[in-house]
Amino acid sequence: MYIKQVIIQGFRSYRDQTVVDPFSPKSNVIVGRNGSGKSNFFYAIQFVLSDEFSHLRPEQRLALLHRLALLHEGTGPRVISAFVEIIFDNSDNRLPIDKEEVSLRRVIGAKKDQYFLDKKMVTKNDVMNLLESAGFSRSNPYYIVKQGKINQMATAPDSQRLKLLREVAGTRVYDERKEESISLMKETEGKREKINELLKYIEERLQTLEDEKEELAQYQKWDKMRRALEYTIYNQELNETRAKLDELSSKRETCGDKSRHLRDAQQDARDKVEETERVVREKKSKISAMKEEKEQLSSERQEQIKQRTKLELKSKDLQEELAGNSEQKKRLLKERQKLLEKIEEKQKELQETEPKFNTVKEREERGIARLAQATQERTDLYAKQGRGSQFTSKEERDKWIKKELKSLDQAINDKKRQIAAIHKDLEDTETNKEKNLEQYSKLDQDLNEVKTRVEELDKKYYEVKNKKDELQSERNYLWREENAEQQALAAKREELEKKQQLLRAATGKAILNGIDSINKVLEHFRRKGINQHVINGYHGIVMNNFECEPAFYTCVEVTAGTRLFYHIVETDEVSTKILTEFNKMNLPGEVTFLPLSKLDVRDTAYPETNDAIPMISKLRYSQQFDKAFKHVFGKTLICRSMEVSTQLARAFTMDCITLEGDQVSHRGALTGGYYDTRKSRLELQKDMRKAEEELGELEAKLNENLRRNIEHIL
Repeated sequence: MYIKQVIIQGFRSYRDQTVVDPFSPKSNVIVGRNGSGKSNFFYAIQFVLSDEFSHLRPEQRLALLHRLALLHEGTGPRVISAFVEIIFDNSDNRLPIDKEEVSLRRVIGAKKDQYFLDKKMVTKNDVMNLLESAGFSRSNPYYIVKQGKINQMATAPDSQRLKLLREVAGTRVYDERKEESISLMKETEGKREKINELLKYIEERLQTLEDEKEELAQYQKWDKMRRALEYTIYNQELNETRAKLDELSSKRETCGDKSRHLRDAQQDARDKVEETERVVREKKSKISAMKEEKEQLSSERQEQIKQRTKLELKSKDLQEELAGNSEQKKRLLKERQKLLEKIEEKQKELQETEPKFNTVKEREERGIARLAQATQERTDLYAKQGRGSQFTSKEERDKWIKKELKSLDQAINDKKRQIAAIHKDLEDTETNKEKNLEQYSKLDQDLNEVKTRVEELDKKYYEVKNKKDELQSERNYLWREENAEQQALAAKREELEKKQQLLRAATGKAILNGIDSINKVLEHFRRKGINQHVINGYHGIVMNNFECEPAFYTCVEVTAGTRLFYHIVETDEVSTKILTEFNKMNLPGEVTFLPLSKLDVRDTAYPETNDAIPMISKLRYSQQFDKAFKHVFGKTLICRSMEVSTQLARAFTMDCITLEGDQVSHRGALTGGYYDTRKSRLELQKDMRKAEEELGELEAKLNENLRRNIEHIL
């Protein structure tokens, strides 16, 4: 045996894969310049064959590897693992492997240290045992002589060289094995003494057992007789029990038929009760709506009575006011006539008195003029008389006369100014009079226009008021209609919530939370406008994608179980996208997917019999989901009775079930019992879909009515 080939990659200075071959079966010498990798090549062989690194803890090994730079230490990209592979020529079968070539590879990395023998992973102990079988002893590791060891041995003291020679010759191993053998012999001697004591005890025990053997023979004789009698008794009891069982089976079948009839009658009664409750709820809703309508009409009636009373009072006031105005008009006409008569009398008196007044007035004016003239003359005489004695000279008199003339001129000017001011005031008064007459005429015209406008506004007011009353009546009618629709909508929502609560109680919180969470994920995708292929690839739960007759609800539910709530998707990529977003949003619930692209469903050969039918033949679904429904229901038969179910399950290795839900597995297990049809999940789901459709129709109708009414009002 010799090394035939060495392959190194990522080890110290050997970054890329390096193959060194061929090697001679005799002596081989490796030469090269300094730094060419001779030492690393020799170290790589030692790395595979030596036991130097096998007794270190992982952290010590990693530290040593880092310190010794076992991984590639040159430039370039960093390597994360390295390996050294040695291929041995095993033509002499020195290695206990029936091959001419044996490869041994050691792979080391930051967190791994593995051995591969002929490309198969082996443990380190297996490698060491294999090498020992070929002569590479762990106790004598001098089959590899490292650089400097010969010089070290030559310069070592005699005691160390003797110790080394003993190790090479194997005497140290012999001494160690000798001590182990002596210790083992002592231990064996102690065990031999214990065995002798045990043999002595066994011989004594054998004597006792010989005595008990005769008793055992007698016991076995009588025990055999006892078992024979017991068998006879048990056989007789078994026959009696079988007869009773057959009788009970026939009774059970009879009772089963009765029970089915009773359950059907009970279900019919429940349906009638639910229908009656629904009718009662509708009647109550209508009664409530009618009560509210009655209250509304009553309030409208009271309002109309108030309006009528106000109008009657107003009419009465207007009539009284009209009567009062008529009397006042008559009285004013009489007073006007009297005033006109008085005016005529006064005018006649005025006409008679006016000439006399004018004559007297002229006489008075002439008298006043004469009086003024006489007074003036008297004053002049007095003044003339006084001035003669007042002035001492002519200059003083002229000065006084000039002063008086100046004073008279000033007085004349003042009078002229006063006369001009009076004339101006008269002109202003005349102008203001004309303006006031024009303003009065304009105000009178504006007043007439305002009266006309007021009459028109009164007319429009009454028209708008009548229109408002009509719209108020129409609004009240629409409100009553909307209220009735709202009550019907609330009743339908209440019914839907009740069905949802029943379904939640019959299904489990985790599953329904999962369904709600999936809907939230899909709604999130729609809102963001992303992953449209995921939305299109999700087809809902199994229960929502098929229909069947109500008679098969029980057996279908028992067969499917929680698989009714599995989610059908087009591919596993769709389910992965949904689950990723599901976990990202931290949503509650549990979900299970049925990817159509991954389901491997084969056609099943069903037995031809009148006592059983394939369950899948009673389901109505889209052929797009054929794989999913064959996966869930494809290997189940609906049988006429439990006896037929047992026979077919055993003969055709198929699951069988009765209409009542009693199930026989092809493995032999039987399950059954009473099944409460009130908690039928398929029935609840059907009712929920119907309620959701009716709810949607009611909401659409309500929105349409509101839109139409708003358009009508506008």
